[in-house]
Amino acid sequence: MPDPKLNRVSRDELPEDIGAAHDHSIELRGDATFFEVFGNHPELYRWYTGSFYGEVFNGGRVERRIKELVRYRLSTLHGCRFCNQGNRADALAAGLTDADLDTIDDAESGGFSEREKAVLALAERMALTDPGGELDGPLYERLSASFDDAEILELGVVLGILSGMAKFLFAYDLVEKEENCPFHAR
Repeated sequence: MPDPKLNRVSRDELPEDIGAAHDHSIELRGDATFFEVFGNHPELYRWYTGSFYGEVFNGGRVERRIKELVRYRLSTLHGCRFCNQGNRADALAAGLTDADLDTIDDAESGGFSEREKAVLALAERMALTDPGGELDGPLYERLSASFDDAEILELGVVLGILSGMAKFLFAYDLVEKEENCPFHAR
């Protein structure tokens, strides 16, 4: 169970929108530490959910299904139990299948298209678990077969923000980690 240093705002003191997200998280995950801590700064929570998720993640040029695929891949690499639970449900709602998600650790031999394999390779390069990862020539060429430069840029920004948020969530102890998470506290 997360044990953040920041104060938690009680459910009855949360603004309506954060309270609704809190309740959904309790139903889905059994934990809502993230929302209780963000109750300290509702405007920041709304920026994250509205501007990042609303405009970029759920909007933008790259379809949501691809973004859900790479988001789920990042959370499995990072070992974020909180994220995995929500991201799996969102990936399924976006049209991915249980078989897709169950083979994500071996995307090259799974049933993914070349387009999906390329973005999964990008997600692995952008993950915190690959500090030397980069968009090199061969990966760029692979991505360019299915995405234009604006879409590749958008994918990089999305993956960068998600990876940065993962680091934040772990450093601030706001989420439960999987047993295999490489980011357990010292």
